[in-house]
Amino acid sequence: MTSPHVDTTEATETDVMARSETEPTEPTEPTESAGARETQKRFSPRSVLRTLRHHPVGLAGGLLLLLVVGFCFIGPLLYRTNQTDVDLLNATLPPGPGHPLGTDPNGFDVLGRLMEGGKVSLQIGLLAALFATAIGTVYGAVAGLAGGVLDGFLMRVVDILLSVPFLFFVLILSAKFHANAVSLSLVIGGFSWLISARLVRGEVLTLRVREFVLAARVMGASRRRLILTHLIPNALGVIIVNITFQVADAVLVVAALGFLGFGLTYPTADWGSQLASGATFISADHWWLIYPVGGCIILTVLALNLLADALRDAVGRRAD
Repeated sequence: MTSPHVDTTEATETDVMARSETEPTEPTEPTESAGARETQKRFSPRSVLRTLRHHPVGLAGGLLLLLVVGFCFIGPLLYRTNQTDVDLLNATLPPGPGHPLGTDPNGFDVLGRLMEGGKVSLQIGLLAALFATAIGTVYGAVAGLAGGVLDGFLMRVVDILLSVPFLFFVLILSAKFHANAVSLSLVIGGFSWLISARLVRGEVLTLRVREFVLAARVMGASRRRLILTHLIPNALGVIIVNITFQVADAVLVVAALGFLGFGLTYPTADWGSQLASGATFISADHWWLIYPVGGCIILTVLALNLLADALRDAVGRRAD
């Protein structure tokens, strides 16, 4: 009798398949790392700066802003003037030797006053922008990640606050309390975070469905970790662009408050109060009290807006 033929190849394949089903497989690398690397590359500051280098409008805005910052912060170290003692004997002098831009009604050198006022205005603008962006970023990230009823409630709060006249409340607070640089920054920032919250919330709504966020959720990441580690860092491009716009808006608000007489008080100077002081001498043709400070406000806001537009284009180009 002949023994039955057994197909050893088929039996081997069956054993291998059975072992592969029973044996535990090696854990695969989560997709979070690939997605995180892709997003980190997309919003790399170095890549954005490299793109910004070829943006002529952004370069013009950046150089103009550097000139303004150097004028306000380095200028007082090179051109020293007395900005505390009133000198009525030398009030409203026209530009000439010793006073390149003349003097104001209190006898202060206008050029030195412009430097001091610009330094205070930029400091208030930057502090207010950082304060507003910090609040708006956290608020918008929480709303966007939560979704549902909580997101709807938080956004309705933002809508209600946006309907409140911003300048009206700032004027009331400035009139009721003594205004200084820090308090004015906090007041302006406390009313300016609403736009930041909306922008960050919209960015988080698009990020929360990305693979690296879903992978982090599967791995058990808490909401706090998702916001601080994954969502906010990947929304950094939008946040930086918004800070630039916020500084420009805050500089305009400070100038408006000073012009209306609710800004900083003596001996602290700001561009708005200087403009208001010079406006009383329009009929006397004292141009050095109006045009230099008005030009400084326009150039500063223009530089910030040009730089912000270029940053937005650069970040958007990297996102494409």
